[in-house]
Order: sequence, then C-alpha cells, then structure tokens
Amino acid sequence: MRLGLALGYWGRGPDPRHVPLAQEAERLGYHSVWTAESWGSDVFTPLTWIAAQTSTIRLGTAVAQMAARSPTTTAMHALTLDHLSGGRVMLGLGLSGPQVVEGWYGRPFPKSPLTATKEYVDVVRQVLRRQAPVELDGRFHSHPYRGPDGTGLGKALKPITHPLRAELPILLGAEGPKNIAQTTRIADGWLPLYWSPNRPEVYEASLAEAPEGFLVAPMAQVRVCDDVTEGLLPVKTMLGFYIGGMGHAARNFHADLMARMGYEEQARRIQRLFLEGRREEAVLAVPDAFADEISLVGPRERIAERLESWRKGPVTDLLALAPDRESLRVLAELNA
Repeated sequence: MRLGLALGYWGRGPDPRHVPLAQEAERLGYHSVWTAESWGSDVFTPLTWIAAQTSTIRLGTAVAQMAARSPTTTAMHALTLDHLSGGRVMLGLGLSGPQVVEGWYGRPFPKSPLTATKEYVDVVRQVLRRQAPVELDGRFHSHPYRGPDGTGLGKALKPITHPLRAELPILLGAEGPKNIAQTTRIADGWLPLYWSPNRPEVYEASLAEAPEGFLVAPMAQVRVCDDVTEGLLPVKTMLGFYIGGMGHAARNFHADLMARMGYEEQARRIQRLFLEGRREEAVLAVPDAFADEISLVGPRERIAERLESWRKGPVTDLLALAPDRESLRVLAELNA
C-alpha cells in the first residue's frame, strides 16, 4: 500500500504548512501529494506551486470539480502541469453536488450524473491521447457544440501541445454504488471519500469488476496523539460539516453514504442539527465509532494495529490528511 499526503483546500487563506509538508512527504518516500477545491482556492494552482518545489512525488487532484471547467479545459491544465512536472500528474475528478454546482458554479446539476461523468472522462481522454480532433455527440459535453443557441460554426480540434503521457491516470471521486461501478469501467482509479476497512461489504459489489491495477485511494485523517477522543475531534468536525452542510436536506450524497455505512439515524440527526444552525451539536452528534473507523488516530501502537486492516483490503493508496510532520513520519515508518 502506497502513501499519499492529502492537503485539501485552503480555508481563509493559504496554509504556510502545505509546501513544507509536501517536501517532508517526498523525503519520507510518500508516493503522492493531493490538493482539492470547493468554493475558494482552486485545485491546480497550489499543486503547481508544490510541483515547482519538489522533484519526485506524484501530484494529484482530489478532486478537480467537473462543474468548474469544461473537460477540454481540465485536460489542458493536466497536460500542462504534467509537462512542467516531468510526468507526475494524477487527475482526480469529481462531480460535486447540486448545492455547489448550481449555487457556486451557476450551472445546472446534470439530471443523469453517470452520463455526464462518462462524457467528461471521454473528452479528457481524447485530448490526452491526441489521436484525432475531439468529437463527441453527447448529451452534456458535445464537441463541437451543436446546441440551438450556438452559431453552428464550431470546429473539431485537437490540442496544439502534444501531451507528455497519453494515458495520464484519471481517478474519480464517486460515492453512489452505480457511480463507483462505472468508475471501474471508465477510469484508472477511485477516490473514496470515506473508507472503512471494517465494512468491505459496502463497496464489494461495486468493485467486483475492477480491472487489475485499478487504484483505490481513500483519504483518512491521520493523527498521532495520546488521547483518542481528543484526536477524533477534527474528524468529527469534518464529518459534521460534510454530512450536515455539504448538500441539501433532500439531497446530500455524503449523508447518504454515511447511512449506507450503517449510521442512517445518526446521519439524519447531524443533517437536521446543522441545518437548524446548531453546528456544535451536529459535530458532537457524529458517533466516535464512525469517525474512528474511517481514520487512523491515537498512539503509535494503536495506529500500527489498525493499519493492518487497511492493508488487507483493496486499498492501493492511503491518502493521509496529516497535519503535522510527526504523524507523517510515524505513518511512513509503520507502512515500511
């Protein structure tokens, strides 16, 4: 199992720890470093900044939001950074949800998310392979555009720049069972948001047809500390925000996922509390058991014991949300 460092997206401003942590991860032998975006900092600029100050560590987006850019624009970002970094890019894509897509990006959330995702990946692949001008008679991502409000003058094009790698790895941040199953057919890997090594049955059917070499790269908060309860608070804070606030009461993919993992009653309570403005209560309502099974928190010996269960399953890459150098170092030593 390879290790990656997940840095997430910025909060109020740039995090001065990100570049030093990426450099430390590279020194410790981590395979990859990953950035994210939501509705603030973008995913590619910080990754480019990190690329310029590292030399070997792979550079991943977890995830670049599909609504933020047309698929050709995303492919341009990826092929450009891949050249500048010497072939280190891993392109993680995610659809996000209606609240963000329509509220922030000002675009309709696709009525057929699976079709929209498949078309998006198809176009990105065509750009990177550069075998012919990009053409797709699609429902969401037609190239050239032939909609009723167009001029009809669009021309099929292929990139001027020759991509460094035609088969640059593409991973998808899918959550629903059908979306995960499709991911095994159209992508090189999957970026689970929550992964519990104790519940393989949650994803077993969806991953049944995954090809050899398919990447499974979940994120997990990693924190070396003496007090497990205190160490789980940042995990619970993250869960409270995603399950309670990252979606509408009637459509929240994160809450639905928690429900499928055996915590339906608790997920709905967290949602209700968060939407009522009782955010601290929502965080405290996150069960310690759920926060614990999707993270690696506690003393070194406890993390070592729990790490074994992560290695036994289909996980190929563990992407550690590790806020400090000690946690990075301990994880590297335990995984050696």
